[in-house]
Amino acid sequence: MKAIIPVAGHGTRFLPVTKVVPKEMLPIGSRPALELIVEEAKSAGADEIVMVISKGKELIREYFKDDPAVSFVYQHEQKGLGHAVLQAAPAFAGGTGNVLVLLGDALVAGGNASRELAAVSRSNGGAAVVGLERVPREKVSRYGIVAMEESGRITGMVEKPAPENAPSDLAVAGRYLLDVAIFDFLAGQRAGLGGEIQLTDAIARMIAEKPLYGCVYRGRRQDIGNPQGYFKALEAFGENR
Repeated sequence: MKAIIPVAGHGTRFLPVTKVVPKEMLPIGSRPALELIVEEAKSAGADEIVMVISKGKELIREYFKDDPAVSFVYQHEQKGLGHAVLQAAPAFAGGTGNVLVLLGDALVAGGNASRELAAVSRSNGGAAVVGLERVPREKVSRYGIVAMEESGRITGMVEKPAPENAPSDLAVAGRYLLDVAIFDFLAGQRAGLGGEIQLTDAIARMIAEKPLYGCVYRGRRQDIGNPQGYFKALEAFGENR
C-alpha cells in the first residue's frame, strides 16, 4: 500500500516561525510531528509514502532524505486539498487498490487511525474507508460531513454545510483510505467551496460508483495547524506517553 501526506500549506497561523520551520516539523517531544504521522502510515501497511510539499519546505526533504520509503512531489499553487492529493497521481499510474491519505497537520493521540481504517477495509472486501469523528452540531460548518447507514456505508458527503443542512454530526477527520480511482475524479473536479478543488467533493462523486465506509476511530484527532491545537497535541501526547 502507498500513502500520501499533503504538507504543502504555508502555515500562516504559525508565523513568523514558519518562515523557517514548516509547521509539520514542530516537535512533539523530541521528534517532529510529521515523523509520528509517517510512523502511523507505515504501521498500517504503507511501504511507500509520497509527501506533497511546496517551495520553501525543503527542510522536510532534508529530514527524511535517508528514508527510502519517502518520496516528494510539489504543489506549486495552493488550490485546495484535492489539488494537493492530485499532484501525487503519477506515483499511482496504472495502480489498483487503495491509497492511504493522512493530513500532515492532524495527529491522532491514543490510537492508530490508519490501522483501524485498514481493518475496516479488510472487513468490507477491500472497500474504501474514511476516518470520522463526532462534532458538535453547531460546528459542522467547519468540516466535511457524511450521511452514513447503520451498516457503516456512507451514502453522501458535503463540505462545510450549514448546521440545518448537515446530514449528521459525523465529520471527516484527517484520515482516508481511498480507491485509486479518486485521481480520475479529482482530475475532472471543478473548484468548489472557497474556489478550491475539494477532496470531499471528489469523494462524494465517487460514492456513486465505488462503495465507501466510515470508521469512527478510537483516538482523538489533534489539529496542529494552529498554535492552540498544537499545544493541545503536546498535552495529549504527553499524557499518552
